[in-house]
Amino acid sequence: MSINCLVVDDTPLAVEKLEGFISQVPHLNLLKSFNNGIEAISFIKTNPVDLIFLDIQMEQFSGLQFLDSLLNPPQIIIVSAYSQYAISGFDHSVTDYLLKPYSFERFLKAIDKVKTDPDFPAQREYMFVKTEYRMERVNFSDILYIEGKGAYLRIITPKSKIMTLQSFQNMENQLPADNFMRIHKSFIVALNKIESIERNRIKIGSELIPIGLSYRERFLKMINASDTL
Repeated sequence: MSINCLVVDDTPLAVEKLEGFISQVPHLNLLKSFNNGIEAISFIKTNPVDLIFLDIQMEQFSGLQFLDSLLNPPQIIIVSAYSQYAISGFDHSVTDYLLKPYSFERFLKAIDKVKTDPDFPAQREYMFVKTEYRMERVNFSDILYIEGKGAYLRIITPKSKIMTLQSFQNMENQLPADNFMRIHKSFIVALNKIESIERNRIKIGSELIPIGLSYRERFLKMINASDTL
């Protein structure tokens, strides 16, 4: 199965190296290379892309800003000369992180991680979030809801409450869209954990969570409910 890919990097030599490596892998189909993320975003809107090789440190629009702007990102392999962005990269559920300079053998290992079977979901069943001084694994099936607390998010599971410093948009990009939904400016909920809905609130466990007015219509459509609650 062919993998349609892009290169987004503002360093000509880095682009040339990636293009050369990609050309040696028969199932990789390079659609285009970009020296900035803004043009790449426009291209993605009208073209099917499976994989992006992405630099982090780019002028005007960084690789992390690029990732935050994507609602349904394809698989991402970060290619960077800076190891300090690795945690941020994996916070965005990237497929792999290539640290420059890298060999062709290391490039092939990254490609091997790319999901090519359409019947095998690319979305993992878990994510890693940074909390305090460690990266903690959180299974999607354990999450009840996520609450905004200032600059932090609090992930609520039956056994724990995990605080992590990241945006709602970044969190939404990591969660499976078929089961998680933002229903209020301060809440994302797991739809399969909802016990009841009454007026403008839902009940998960012992918690009553408000449904924001601007989120109500989309939420009711998602659960196939009428607007008579």
